[in-house]
Amino acid sequence: MARKKPTGQKTARTGERAISGAALGAMLLFFVALWLLWETPVVAPLKLFVVFLHEISHGIVAIATGGRIDRIVVDANQGGACYCGGGSAFLTLSAGYLGSLLWGLAFLALARFEAQARWTMAAVGVATAAVTVLFMRNLFGFAFGVGFAAALVLAARQLPARWNARILFGLGLTSALYAILDIKSDVIDRSGLESDARMLADLTGVPTVVWGALWIGLAGGIVALVARRAFARS
Repeated sequence: MARKKPTGQKTARTGERAISGAALGAMLLFFVALWLLWETPVVAPLKLFVVFLHEISHGIVAIATGGRIDRIVVDANQGGACYCGGGSAFLTLSAGYLGSLLWGLAFLALARFEAQARWTMAAVGVATAAVTVLFMRNLFGFAFGVGFAAALVLAARQLPARWNARILFGLGLTSALYAILDIKSDVIDRSGLESDARMLADLTGVPTVVWGALWIGLAGGIVALVARRAFARS
């Protein structure tokens, strides 16, 4: 007797491919919109949040290597600094650009779990508020951190899970994109600028441009791997 092919598994796989394809299409569409609006005030709050993530990444690595965070500042010109004491200077200086990239990829991954998106958004908001209160030491940075944290918590309370997932997706893509553009701007285009790479060059004797090229290569490789996996699922 001829055996029938299991149609349920085929349908499930087709559905998964459709969902992955839709997610990939949304990512590309958002990426294009983000690129076109990059220098406008529309994207400014998102970019400031990425600066916040950049600076806290320095602090996390400083603490993880035996140091401490003295204070963090974020200014209206999308600049920032994390003043740390102790720990590994090499690892701490390396953590900013790559840290904001990894935060971005983490948000993109968490956005896939739509059912838990409201809880995730609330947790990100509470964590942002806690870091702001504990470490932010300039008026603009404090006001931004508290305001952005409140907006995230409000979104978690008032918006459905689908919209919270979309916001997480937007935060993730912005952070990943900004990390790469920030490395290019600060390290490649303006290699004499006082930056993480400049301080790392002073520490190691390796030129700023070399650090920029290494970071862009690593960041590009990570993004390419994530995109490849997304294409494979689609």
